[in-house]
Amino acid sequence: MTDSERALVLDCEGESLVGILSGAGLPAVRGVLIVVGGPQYRVGSHRQFALLARHLAEHGVPTLRFDYRGMGDSDGEVRTFEGVGADIRCAIDRFFDNVPGLKDVVIWGLCDAASAALFYAHQDARVSGVVLLNPWVRTGQGLARVHLRHYYMRRLFQASLWQKVARGEFNIRGAAAALGRIVSDAMGRGPSSDNIAESPASESPLPVRMERALRGFQGRVLLILSGDDLTAQEFKDVVAASSRWQRLLSDDRITRYDLPEANHTFARREWRDQVARWTEAWVKSF
Repeated sequence: MTDSERALVLDCEGESLVGILSGAGLPAVRGVLIVVGGPQYRVGSHRQFALLARHLAEHGVPTLRFDYRGMGDSDGEVRTFEGVGADIRCAIDRFFDNVPGLKDVVIWGLCDAASAALFYAHQDARVSGVVLLNPWVRTGQGLARVHLRHYYMRRLFQASLWQKVARGEFNIRGAAAALGRIVSDAMGRGPSSDNIAESPASESPLPVRMERALRGFQGRVLLILSGDDLTAQEFKDVVAASSRWQRLLSDDRITRYDLPEANHTFARREWRDQVARWTEAWVKSF
């Protein structure tokens, strides 16, 4: 932690959440809440969340990053991204308590945290915007299709594959069986071999529920997509196949940036720094 950071313990339905607030003393009217995604905690992959929070605070934007229940140092049972709404609300409550001048917040999320942010945002008038990085719209069929289109096709043109075949190191039978299962999943035949569970709360596929959530949120949206990431590519495929998604993303309130070389977690410093600059400029733009 730096001198400008404050550790917080947040109560959420009788359990404790651990968070770090950067820039608590700033005279700001807007802050950023970083929601953790996947098997991750408040520092982030490659320290991205910590570095982003400090960057924003240094440029006048107070930022809170926290572990929701079941993650990192927080109490409680592990839960999915669709079950963290109460945690986000508790974090926003304490954010406002600790930065008295706040009038609204932007929720920032990567992967399934982007999905969690979108599912929550329309429920809370204090949320003025969301930053969605490589949003999670995963279905078994969608994953199979993205592997076929964007992994297997590229793999066929890699010299390393054919070198393994020539050396007799490639398991052709096993690869053919795996490809057959993926083709079956992509065509929607039978249960997915990936065992990807849908929410018990709804029979609608995740991309449909995501589209509804985005349509229901009237605030500003910053969408950042990596070019070297199957999760981002699956999202792009969903959009390409849906006129409803396309119309929605063409709205003036939605800003999109692409980082063609970046991977899912923005592992290189230049990628993380670009995301931080885009986030800062966008948060200050409205």
